[in-house]
Amino acid sequence: MLRKISAIVLPTILAVAIVAFMLARVWDDLLVALDHAVYSYLLLAVLICIGAWFLRGWRYRYILSSLAIGITLWLSTACIYLSQTANLIVPARLGDLVRIFVLHHEADAGYSATLSSIVVERFFDIITVALLGALTLPFVLNVPDWFVTIIFAAIILCAAFVVFLLFAGRFESDNKYIAMGLRLVGQVREASLSVASVSILSASSIAIWITDIVICYVIALMFGTPIPFVIVALAIVICNLVKAVPVTPGGIGTYELAVALTLGLAVVAPAVATLIAVIDHLVKNLVTLGGGIVSLYLFGDWSVALMRRAFSHSLDVEEVGK
Repeated sequence: MLRKISAIVLPTILAVAIVAFMLARVWDDLLVALDHAVYSYLLLAVLICIGAWFLRGWRYRYILSSLAIGITLWLSTACIYLSQTANLIVPARLGDLVRIFVLHHEADAGYSATLSSIVVERFFDIITVALLGALTLPFVLNVPDWFVTIIFAAIILCAAFVVFLLFAGRFESDNKYIAMGLRLVGQVREASLSVASVSILSASSIAIWITDIVICYVIALMFGTPIPFVIVALAIVICNLVKAVPVTPGGIGTYELAVALTLGLAVVAPAVATLIAVIDHLVKNLVTLGGGIVSLYLFGDWSVALMRRAFSHSLDVEEVGK
């Protein structure tokens, strides 16, 4: 019990501490910046964010269709909303396991196929973000060395994963668990490495992440701050690559810190950079939470019990086979 509590409480305390430290350093300037903000941009950012989730839903529906799992756009979007809502609280992105239960309940999908779909989605997210980051580097001055390292490390890891997928199909095993792993890898390869899949998933992933950058850029306009679009793009790249390492639930704290540090490359005032970072992540998380609540109503009472088990760390993937 103590281990379960510490797994949630300690990362949450860390997240709150990082954000509190950032806000405390520039508190007086924050109040001034908020007084001069144009809040119509905030509404625009929220609307764009809602649209971006349906883009994600469409991409995820395509991935599932490649694995012979047919669902509607509404269901695929709600499925992502629910799992991402769980990820706001559950550490180590374990909220993704919620999708296994949702898709089994709603579409009779098996564990292996659902897990494969999540791997494909995450792969295209990471490689798209990393490549967008690499494209921004020649246009940004004084980029810290660790920015370059993290971007190209992600690209190299993704390239290694593709090579692994290409060669893994040659292996066979009589071992039950190795065979399961090879079957999962085969499904990932089937859903991601055809010409059509690469083209469609690459294009949709670029659209998703450009939209994510635009949300942050619109929030910067809220404070009348002329930040080059390429700097905002680099900020979103770095914060999401940092967020991929699940130090805190939902990347809260580490996300804001990475965005604020990157915006500082454009000599943005610390107070404004902090506000942009905090509000950008707050908008995205609140839209996620709102979508998660709507999804609970869509799926019904059984999904409420599912989320309770997710938050109490009592999900058991073996239930899927029952």
